[in-house]
Amino acid sequence: MDTRALGTSGLEVSAIGLGCMGFSQSYGPAGTHEEAVALVRAAVERGVTFFDTAESYGPFVNEELVGEALAPYRGTVVIATKFNMVFDADGKPQGQISRPDQVYSAAEGSLRRLGVETLDLYYLHRVNPAVPIEEIAGAVADLVAEGKVRHFGMSEAAAGTIRRAHAVQPVTAVQSEYSLWWRRPEEEVLAACEELGIGFVPYSPLGKGFLTGTIDQATTFAEGDIRTTIPRFSDDARKANYALVERVTTVAERKGATPGQVALAWLLAQKPWVVPIPGTRKLHRLDENIAAADLELTASDLDDIEKIASSVTVRGARYPDYLERATNL
Repeated sequence: MDTRALGTSGLEVSAIGLGCMGFSQSYGPAGTHEEAVALVRAAVERGVTFFDTAESYGPFVNEELVGEALAPYRGTVVIATKFNMVFDADGKPQGQISRPDQVYSAAEGSLRRLGVETLDLYYLHRVNPAVPIEEIAGAVADLVAEGKVRHFGMSEAAAGTIRRAHAVQPVTAVQSEYSLWWRRPEEEVLAACEELGIGFVPYSPLGKGFLTGTIDQATTFAEGDIRTTIPRFSDDARKANYALVERVTTVAERKGATPGQVALAWLLAQKPWVVPIPGTRKLHRLDENIAAADLELTASDLDDIEKIASSVTVRGARYPDYLERATNL
C-alpha cells in the first residue's frame, strides 16, 4: 500500500489505517481475543502500518490487545493511542485529566500496556474546557523531550484550540469524525491543518458502517451496540439517510467498486495528508477497505459525489447530546 505523510511532521503511515476500538467495545459482541490479534496481524501482512487505539477503549484492554498483536512488528508500524480520563484502580473513569502529572501517569500506563518504550502518536482524546490547552500541550512536550512520545495529536478539537496547542508543542495529526455524512471538519479544521502542516485522520470514515450499504431500516443491532443510542441510526433516520447510500452506489457500480470503497477513496482524494482509519472485525471487510486505496476517482467522479452529497440532507444527530457537547472545543 502507498504511504502518506501526516502533514509536515515526517511521520509516514499507510494510506489507510486500522481503527481498533471495535475489537473491545461499542459494536456488540467483539469476538475472541485470538481472532482480533489475527486480524491486526493480517492487516500488517497487507501493508497497513497505522493502528489506532486508546486507553479508554475497554478501558485498557484494547491497548493490551494491540500491543500484543503488533509486538512482532515493532519499529515497522505506527501505533496511535489517546489519553483523556483519570481512572480508578478498577478502571472506572473519575473525570477528565486536569493536571500535567495525570498526563504523565496516563502515558506510563499506555507505554506499559502497549509494550513499547516510546508512543508513536499520542492524542489528547477530548479537550477539557476547564483546563488551558497550553498546560496539556506542555505536559506532552515534556514527554517528547524525555523520549516517551514522538508525536502529539488532538482529537475532536476546534481550530482555535489546535492553534493554541500547536504553539506550545507541534501537533502532528488531528483525528476527528469525517465522512460523506459528517463534514464539519471542512468548516475550519481542515484549513487550520493545512496552514499548520498537520495531518488529518478521519475516524468513522464509513459512518459507523452506514456508508457500506449493509445497514438499512430493517437492520437490528446487538445489545451494547453504540448505534442503538445514536439519533442518526433511528428507524426514521436510517430510512431517510439510505438515499445517500443509494446514490453513492451508482458511482460505485460505475467504478466496479463498493459504496464503502467510494466513501474511503473520496476521503483520500480530499488532501494528500488525509489518512482514514476504518475499523472492522472481518477479514473480507479489511480487504475491501484496503482496496479503496487503489480506487482512483476522477474529477468527474468527485463532482458527481459532491452533487450527490449536497442533494441529501442527512437526518439525525451523530451523537447523543451529552457526547456531542464534548467535541469541537
